[in-house]
Amino acid sequence: MAEGIAVSVHDTAPVWRGDTAGDALRRSVDLAQAVEALGYRRHWVAEHHDTPALATSSPAVLAGSILAATSTIRVGSGAVLLPNHSPYVVAEQFGVLAGLHPGRVDLGLGRATGGSGRAAARMGDPRGLDFPSALRELGEYFAGGSGGVRAIPEPATPPEIWLVGSSASSAAAAGRLGLPYVYAHAIVGTGAPEALEAYRRAFRPSAALPGPYAGVAVIAVAADSDERAHLLATSFVYGQILMRTVDPATLLPTEEETAAHRFTPEEERFLRDRIGPQFVGSPERIAPRLGDLLRATRADELFVLTQVPDHQARIRSYELIAKIISSL
Repeated sequence: MAEGIAVSVHDTAPVWRGDTAGDALRRSVDLAQAVEALGYRRHWVAEHHDTPALATSSPAVLAGSILAATSTIRVGSGAVLLPNHSPYVVAEQFGVLAGLHPGRVDLGLGRATGGSGRAAARMGDPRGLDFPSALRELGEYFAGGSGGVRAIPEPATPPEIWLVGSSASSAAAAGRLGLPYVYAHAIVGTGAPEALEAYRRAFRPSAALPGPYAGVAVIAVAADSDERAHLLATSFVYGQILMRTVDPATLLPTEEETAAHRFTPEEERFLRDRIGPQFVGSPERIAPRLGDLLRATRADELFVLTQVPDHQARIRSYELIAKIISSL
């Protein structure tokens, strides 16, 4: 990898038509093993609910399987969505992971709910969420307890806590708390330089982090040709169109379904809006734009989300991205 720039994986365990959620989860484990061999620093899994096309409903459980199947790569959540959980339960879950795999566990946190309102209503902490208070309580469990209550096990090496967000305000909040931060360019394809600048301006050293450390998470699909990469990336975006217009419970379409579909002008605009700010194409097309983003943000780490129906093409994309970063 290029000196000073780490590269990591963001994973949603997409479920394609003809496959099961179990297939998607097993592919996540296989992907982690592949990117570990490629020198990736982390493999983070997202949190989604009531969405059959994304199998990442339980980051702690999936992270445990990935940790057990790997040996060096850091593994964690990107992100556990704190409004859905009691901080105490999160501390216990990640305390178990950190006890079993010391020095390899990350706990990325976000403030969204990651699913339908109906699902969120069935999951949330009945006390209601004050995010700063919940975050403080969670941190206290890894430092000896909160309110006279200890979260067991208490790992000798606690998980590394991050904040994940998509605004300058969330970035500044992470800075004030002295936490590492990831900007979700994959969700909001503008504003990353401004957010990471706000993070650095607000940063206050903490016991966990003496200086600012920031990442940017992007969607990237690399292939040996621009055409191949575009078709692979289009399958997931076509799935988003189907979930919005046909059936929110649909699984993601295959390459063949995507290639056969004739997109309407409105659908073409949606494709351009989703793919345009991201990084899709051959290495020759992607490398200059990735370099521009990394220079503009001065990011310390790049998180890459690749959602394509061909698993071997997905691994190949991560291989190409690693080569791009090492050449920058």
